[in-house]
Amino acid sequence: MTKKKLRSAEWFGRDDKMGFVHRSWMRNQGHPDHMFRGKPVIGICNTWSDLSPCNAHLREFADIVKRGVYEAGGFPLEFPVMSFGETLMKPTSMLWRNLVSMDTEESIRANPLDGIVLLTGCDKTTPSTLMGAASVDLPTIVVPGGPMLNGKFRGRDIGSGTATWQLDEQRKAGTLTQEEFLEAESCMSRSAGHCMTMGTASTMATMVEALGLTLPGASAIPAVDARKKVMAHLSGNRIVGMVKEGLNLSRILTRKAFENAIKVNSAVGGSTNLIIHLTAIAGRIGVDLNLADFDRLGSNLPLLLNLMPSGKYLMEDYYYAGGLPVILEELAGELHMDCITVNGKTLRENNSGIPCYNREVIARMESPVKEQAGIAVLTGNLCEDGAVIKPAAATPALLKHKGRAVVFTSVEDYHRRIDDPDLDVQPDDVLVLQGVGPVGYPGMPEVGNFALPQKLIRAGVTDMVRISDGRMSGTAYGTVVLHVAPESAIGGNLALVRNGDLIELDVPARTLTLCVPEEELRQRKEQWTPPPPVAQRGYASMYIREVEQAHKGCDFGFLKGGSGSDVSRNLH
Repeated sequence: MTKKKLRSAEWFGRDDKMGFVHRSWMRNQGHPDHMFRGKPVIGICNTWSDLSPCNAHLREFADIVKRGVYEAGGFPLEFPVMSFGETLMKPTSMLWRNLVSMDTEESIRANPLDGIVLLTGCDKTTPSTLMGAASVDLPTIVVPGGPMLNGKFRGRDIGSGTATWQLDEQRKAGTLTQEEFLEAESCMSRSAGHCMTMGTASTMATMVEALGLTLPGASAIPAVDARKKVMAHLSGNRIVGMVKEGLNLSRILTRKAFENAIKVNSAVGGSTNLIIHLTAIAGRIGVDLNLADFDRLGSNLPLLLNLMPSGKYLMEDYYYAGGLPVILEELAGELHMDCITVNGKTLRENNSGIPCYNREVIARMESPVKEQAGIAVLTGNLCEDGAVIKPAAATPALLKHKGRAVVFTSVEDYHRRIDDPDLDVQPDDVLVLQGVGPVGYPGMPEVGNFALPQKLIRAGVTDMVRISDGRMSGTAYGTVVLHVAPESAIGGNLALVRNGDLIELDVPARTLTLCVPEEELRQRKEQWTPPPPVAQRGYASMYIREVEQAHKGCDFGFLKGGSGSDVSRNLH
């Protein structure tokens, strides 16, 4: 079938003892002899789990992909990797992103696979599996699981995550009853799929399409739409062709492709989590990407997508309007349209002449939803290695602000005191949360958009400047400074902030300043002692020892780059 010798032939193409071993045991599943002779073996990496609601439909999707692989003359073999979702796992799913990347990488390398299909959905399942696949560098295609249908509550659309924060604030303010709050719970998630806002799951699906790793238009199709099944079938067809053509990941994941993903993220109002995940993926494939690139390339582009949390609509509406191909055509003058994609065509070939069916949802470049979107990267003595903020989700009046620090030394301290009626806090203060970075939590949870004091919410306050070394859900909003590096747990200056210190945020100038004399900071640092590690054994202890800081993608240093696909030793 192919001029190039298949990698799987090292297992199945041998007529010696080892060939006997590899084929014989596989035959107990009923595979006939011709499946082992010259057919590309396609590994279907499945992140399905009943414990991951966003991915619970992927068991069915694996069978659909298999049909496509068989039809194209391939030999599909499904394998599981650890599945993890945002809504159930404690303390945070980010703790296991690197573990799943290792699971994916080693499962691919150790087995007789020629090409890979990644079945993804919930936030970290996309970057983790892609990180692992990048370190092996075989032909790889992504099948995003797709968003849920729009949530419906009392005659209006509600979006997952975004509505959660809004409804909780209304409940605390006394404008929504507890009964209404519980009713909304059963109205928000009404079909299979991931968040239907532009949260991190939708952002990651958008990212892989912008990188060229999905078939055109794949990212926005709702999970329960029959066209998503068609896309899965066609992806099974296409991965066989990619193997024949030798279209490896490294041919697609170029520097230009990463630049495209940064710019597209700005145009769709994507999650700040893109920075950490895209940086980690770049580190695996060998592309030099740094924090400054995200500001330089993406902070001044217009917002084209009117979608929660930065707009009004939801992913279902976005798909009906035309999806990402419309955005890509609008952005064509800003993108590297000559980048190759998984179907062997360029972005330009895939995304030219695409009609838009609803300009309320997808705007034109000349009349955008907002003139500037993207993610701003901050520097200053409070974030010596950088911090980020999403201006499109912030209150414009707070983007340049100076206020008194109200400090919470841990998430437990925050929960204990935030709703205390005696808490010394004013609307102009700056809320600071320490100890929620990669090392300190551990795992860097999505607590950066922590709720305001209840007494201020009841007084009508809707936003305050909040600063932490944690992350924020892509579904969230507010004037929230995130990813402060170095984090407080390893002695970053965030650890030195005290109640009453003045902090100045100036997003236009890209600065975040702790207004404390240098000598005073030096003395505080000398007196500072690191907190004891949260975990003393197991994977969490390794994570604490090995994880890099946010500006480097929170990967493990020893996982940077890749080991390729060669395995030199046999099992006997």
